[in-house]
Amino acid sequence: MVDPALKELRPAGRERLIVVEDDPVTRTMLVGYFSENNFDVIGASSCAECRQALRARTDLIFLDVQLPDGDGFELAKEIQATSNAGIIFVTRRDTDVDRILGLEIAGDHYVTKPINLRDLLARARSVLRRRSLDRKAARNHNSISFGDWIIDLTRRELLGSDGKPVALTRAEFDLLAALVGADGRPLSRDYLIEVVSNRQAEVDIRTVDALVARLRRKLVGSGTPVIATVTGVGYKLALSERL
Repeated sequence: MVDPALKELRPAGRERLIVVEDDPVTRTMLVGYFSENNFDVIGASSCAECRQALRARTDLIFLDVQLPDGDGFELAKEIQATSNAGIIFVTRRDTDVDRILGLEIAGDHYVTKPINLRDLLARARSVLRRRSLDRKAARNHNSISFGDWIIDLTRRELLGSDGKPVALTRAEFDLLAALVGADGRPLSRDYLIEVVSNRQAEVDIRTVDALVARLRRKLVGSGTPVIATVTGVGYKLALSERL
C-alpha cells in the first residue's frame, strides 16, 4: 500500500529500479511495494538477471550481497563501472566489516534485514534526489553563484569570494545544495531530513537545525543572512541566485 505521508514526495515521471534478491518472497514484496509507490520495478534473482536488466536505463538498484551465482560486492563494482545507477545494499549480512566494505565499494546505503519498507522508501528517494541534483549541476556547467559564494555541485566544493574553499561536512554541503537548488523556495525540515540522511543512523529535526546553525556561522562576509528561517515550514536561501 502506498504510504500517504510520502505521496507528496513523488518526483515527476517513474524512476526504474532493479531488485536483485534471490529469495522470492522478499523480491516479490519489494517489487510490489515500490511498484505501488510509483516506480517502474524489475525483479532479478541472480547476477546474470541483473546484468540483463541493466541493458535498459536504471536509476536505482536494491542489491543483496549473497546471490546464487556471485558476490553482491563484486557485482556492485561491475555496476559502478558501467552504470550511473544508485546502489542500496539490502542483506542479512550485518557485520561492521560488511557494512563498511559495501559503503566503500559503491553503496549509497547499507540496509540489513528484516526490512522496514517505509525506511527503505525514504532512503531510495534520498539517493534519487541527490543524483538528480548532480545531473542538474552537470547540465548547468556545475557551478551556481549566490551572494559571496560559488557552489560547485559536481566537485562538491564551496568557494568564497577570494576563491578559497570553505570546509563543509558532507551533510552541510548536501543541505546547502538543496537550498541553492530550490530557487528561493522554502524547504521543510522533513524534506531536509531526507536530504542529509545518507549514511547517517540518526537524523531528525534537531540535526537539521544544528546543520543550519553551523552553515550560518561559516557563510559570513556580506552581512546579509544566507539562510532564512520560514516559520512553521523550514528554511530557504535568503540571497538571490545568479548563474
